[in-house]
Amino acid sequence: MLTEGNILLRRLEDSDREPLAKLVNNKKIWDNVRDMLPFPYTHKDAETFIKLAKLEKTPMTFAIGYEERFCGVIGLTAQSDIYRKTAEIGYWLGEPFWNKGIATIAVKLITSYGLHSLGFIRIHTGVFEYNKGSMRVLEKNGYAKDGIFKKSIIKNGQIWDEHRFSITR
Repeated sequence: MLTEGNILLRRLEDSDREPLAKLVNNKKIWDNVRDMLPFPYTHKDAETFIKLAKLEKTPMTFAIGYEERFCGVIGLTAQSDIYRKTAEIGYWLGEPFWNKGIATIAVKLITSYGLHSLGFIRIHTGVFEYNKGSMRVLEKNGYAKDGIFKKSIIKNGQIWDEHRFSITR
């Protein structure tokens, strides 16, 4: 468990199925994540995701808790081959929990965990050009913009730029 104030990152539990399915089944969230996240998002999707997260030998996927309530998910994905000292960060928060500083602290906690406890040298991510809130969260945590990949993604049938951010140890 990783914690700061009233924010806690913990392993996903079977009891997270209902709030996970309810919160992530939101088009506003889906508009800001990769298409591999199903939409609509069902209880079965939540169950499958929780089972996969529980199989991780080294915990890298966490429930975000705020005031003891499930409010989102954050995780690291280890890269491979020549990038094996790099992880990609991904996260989302349920809409009722937006604009409370939760994502900023969650990113701070998992970034420290990834760089110091897991031994990654670099953590990176890509953010869709219109997701200014996520860019601010990363910048507040010391992530630097590496560049803009022009017209590199397609979401909802439209072509967008991807802003790439990273932090290094």
